[in-house]
Amino acid sequence: MALQENVIRVMVVDDSAVARSYLIRGLSAKPNIQVAGFAAGASEAMRKVGELRPDVITMDVEMPELGGIELIKKLLPVYQVPVILVSSLNLRVFDALDAGAVDFVRKPDGTQNKDEFINTLAQKIVVAASAKVRPGRPARRPRTEAAAEPVPPLGPRPALDGAVIGLGASTGGTEATLEVMRRLPADIPPMVIVQHMPPGFTRMYAERLDKICAMEVREAADGDELYRGLALVAPADFQCRVVRTGGRYRVTCKPGDKVSGHRPSVDVLFASMAENVKGPMAGVIMTGMGRDGGDGLLAMRRAGAYTIGQDRESSVVYGMPMVAFDIGAVGVQASCENIAGVLLRHLREL
Repeated sequence: MALQENVIRVMVVDDSAVARSYLIRGLSAKPNIQVAGFAAGASEAMRKVGELRPDVITMDVEMPELGGIELIKKLLPVYQVPVILVSSLNLRVFDALDAGAVDFVRKPDGTQNKDEFINTLAQKIVVAASAKVRPGRPARRPRTEAAAEPVPPLGPRPALDGAVIGLGASTGGTEATLEVMRRLPADIPPMVIVQHMPPGFTRMYAERLDKICAMEVREAADGDELYRGLALVAPADFQCRVVRTGGRYRVTCKPGDKVSGHRPSVDVLFASMAENVKGPMAGVIMTGMGRDGGDGLLAMRRAGAYTIGQDRESSVVYGMPMVAFDIGAVGVQASCENIAGVLLRHLREL
């Protein structure tokens, strides 16, 4: 295990001397973190990682010589060290996650409290130290090319017209959720997705999913109506719920307190579905640290929902799905690659 005497050794990779100094100073103040060293660029990072053998690497996305994404692709096949991206609001962060990075944190932009940023990064470092590292796969095909191998449609099935699917994930979930959704057809029952993510990134994530997946995907807005073929990503910093008005379903996206440590919270979404969805419903809980989603998924199962939990072997962090399984909320466990198939078999039997 990476943790020795409860101290996590971190290597900071950033071409900015100011940023490096700030990160080193802030992380070194944490009792469970030791900054083992730093690198200002890709060549130095590749050389030092073998010497320092860090437990976790923090890495800027944009660097001269060789960017963070290219460095991750070069690094992980040799040294399977968890990488946390320290990024500005940049779409390329998702390419880096696709390449194998475990998680990311948004750089302070002048509006964010710097102590809060360091605390968030330190928490992610603790999670990443026990995460499974998987070098990324080749780039995904765009949706236009993916049409050559379409997922067979579910077709006009009246039982599915009132169905709703909820999906929740955290660390490792951006790519795990993509793996599920890219295997689902364009006429899937409406989906609502909670992915723990900093403000500003949920819209970009939804746009990324929309380009790759067969169904329509967008960031949810308060009052959006749910319909077949639509997947909504809960916006960061809002609690997202499914509500029923007449015979139709909508989402609400409102400010509110954090629940299970998160806003949006998977528990909030799942609990609203358990209370308000009167037709068939399914809940999927995927990789992530903590227990968010477990209680809500249990409420869904008790209300008659079909529930799926990601298995230990395919989870980057087997925390949220483990808690859900242990409390009896999970009806079926499946690997990331098989969750879509399990869900589709259930939907075709309705």
